[in-house]
Amino acid sequence: MLQKIRTNYQHTIYACYIGYITQAIINNFGPLLFLTFQKSYGIPLEQVGLLITINFGTQLIVDFLAAKFADRIGHRRLMVFAHAAAVAGLLLMAFLPGLLPVPFVGLVIAVVINAIGGGLTEVLISPIVEACPTEGKAAAMSMLHSFYCWGCVGVVLISTLLFTLFGIENWRFVAMIWALVPLFNIFYFSQVPIETLTEEGEGMTIGQLFRSKLFWILVIVMVAAGASEQAMSQWASAFAESGLKVSKTVGDLAGPCFFSIMMGISRVVHSKLANKINLYVYLGISGAACVASYLIACLSPWPWLSLIGCGLTGFSVGAMWPGAFSLAGEECPKGGTSMFALLALAGDVGCSSGPTLIGFMSGAFGDNLKTGLLFGIIFPVLLVLGLLLVKGIVRGKKQKSGQ
Repeated sequence: MLQKIRTNYQHTIYACYIGYITQAIINNFGPLLFLTFQKSYGIPLEQVGLLITINFGTQLIVDFLAAKFADRIGHRRLMVFAHAAAVAGLLLMAFLPGLLPVPFVGLVIAVVINAIGGGLTEVLISPIVEACPTEGKAAAMSMLHSFYCWGCVGVVLISTLLFTLFGIENWRFVAMIWALVPLFNIFYFSQVPIETLTEEGEGMTIGQLFRSKLFWILVIVMVAAGASEQAMSQWASAFAESGLKVSKTVGDLAGPCFFSIMMGISRVVHSKLANKINLYVYLGISGAACVASYLIACLSPWPWLSLIGCGLTGFSVGAMWPGAFSLAGEECPKGGTSMFALLALAGDVGCSSGPTLIGFMSGAFGDNLKTGLLFGIIFPVLLVLGLLLVKGIVRGKKQKSGQ
């Protein structure tokens, strides 16, 4: 059995699936406990909210550093370390705040360690899957990213169920249960076969990438993909609550969970169609569908139709992030891990800037969230324009080379 794991690249892909579930645990378990942290440790909500900024800020730093050092250190070592950090972060979140005189410091330490694991996971998993000597890379990439969606839904639903059954006061035991997922993957990643996209010294350096016009257009596509996704996702709960006048619990289920489920379904569908349809066409259709979905959500006079528009947005953005990664691997094969790390960094910038713009524009129009979300149309339009520019650059290169 162990020998089969060491030689079968399908096990590598399975380990990467679990890696994205780990990423979902890291990003979503802590926020479920924000009010609990406030009540248990007497921490103001403003400080608790800083944990989100610390998490994603740390991941951005790790994204950048991984672009410089990942190939030198080795993907297997870093993936084992990333999952060890996730285990340590979850356990420290459970116990360190109660052991320190300032509980908030304990939470910050736990979040930073978790985020180091999350950042490395995000950077390395896509190039590991892209490097596997298997067929249907675009399909595998989309299926891979669907597991983040299923992980998000699973963390919310399973954690809520366990909190209900055993009481929110026993949340530390729930954290220990979730830590078993990355713990298992430490041993899994230590055994599976791992290839690299380029041999040492053959991949493009960061300097070469920065001098490439194609790379910068791909950066724009990634920023637009992350922003298109998170502009709606991060506001989905508030959108459901304000539009449907429901409780926060129902809003969470009707908003973020519905969005994530539809996005996960979209990525599964894309994995089945990716090898049968042109990637430019698929992403272009996704961008146009995203514009239509935002319009339905924001302009519909009926709350139920607005909610459907929210879900359709999740479906339309599903292929964007993994599709952009696949496009980069296809059109810039010498980019290597550095390129994927920097594109992940660009995607995270989009994930941060998209919701921020929506919040700012909502405030400018009298806290009207529907009007604010309408500005989210900018991002899928930018993605489509980026695709056209990438295609133009690639066509120009082929013409010059006489292909």
